[in-house]
Amino acid sequence: MKFKWIFLTFIITIATVLTGCEPLLVLDPKGPQAETTANVIWISIFTMALIVIIVITLLTVILVKYRASKQADNYEPPHIEGNPIVEGIIVGVPILIVAFLSVVSVMSTHQVEDTPVGYEEQEPLVIYASSSNWKWHFSYPEQDIETVNYLFIPTNQAVEFRLYSHGTITSFWIPQLAGQKYAMSDMITKLNIVAEEPGEYLGRNANFNGEGFAENTFNVTALTQDEFDTWIDEIHETAEPLTEDEFTEILAPGHLGQMTFTGTHLDFAPAPEGENGGHHHGSGDAEADEDSEHHHDEGQTEDQESEHHQH
Repeated sequence: MKFKWIFLTFIITIATVLTGCEPLLVLDPKGPQAETTANVIWISIFTMALIVIIVITLLTVILVKYRASKQADNYEPPHIEGNPIVEGIIVGVPILIVAFLSVVSVMSTHQVEDTPVGYEEQEPLVIYASSSNWKWHFSYPEQDIETVNYLFIPTNQAVEFRLYSHGTITSFWIPQLAGQKYAMSDMITKLNIVAEEPGEYLGRNANFNGEGFAENTFNVTALTQDEFDTWIDEIHETAEPLTEDEFTEILAPGHLGQMTFTGTHLDFAPAPEGENGGHHHGSGDAEADEDSEHHHDEGQTEDQESEHHQH
């Protein structure tokens, strides 16, 4: 009886504490991609909870039913060869669980990687999201504006983020709109989202990148299309143009507030895609590669001439 009251007190205390907590952002989706992610999390939670409940129940039954009894010291239990039903269950059930979760993972991964269902025919709004220590740069090439540490997007509009980094690897994450995706210095990764409700959402870097990681965040505001168009017009009327020198200063390690510019850094510091993309781990730049290739060709020519004279 005493154990029962302790258990009830523990449950009531936990319930009271959790009642005052805000909902986890990742479980409060405001877009189709985030909703898919939240559904997968709930499926995983319920699957694991079911497994834990069954295992604990069976353990309790076995401990009670087959507990030690007052048998003689020389007692020997009957020999059991094995039970094919039990063996089939303990092997087959884990296989079914893994297969089920694998199918869910593959299907959900394709869903969150593709343009959200219902928005396939819509021309997406392209935004280049790049990180530096420890800030985020958002370039709108079609609107010819750039923001730092904040982002405005229209609701019910497909948005395609093109992610990369000006330094270390980071992870772009807006929990209520989409799952996280890595941003790297030598390639572009893409992330599709749709915000179906106006509001303000938190975004952050989810990959540790040094002492300023904790404050490597940004704000996301979802507006109606008319409000978004008005915001674009206001920026072109009030913001200063972004220069290469100022952009270089912004890239210096440190924290900054929110900043707004007309023009984008893509004009003088293009993203690593197309002719600027690819993995160049073996050399510093394209000119070095060309010089190396040129010297290699010269070396081959000299070897051929030497061989010719020997003959």
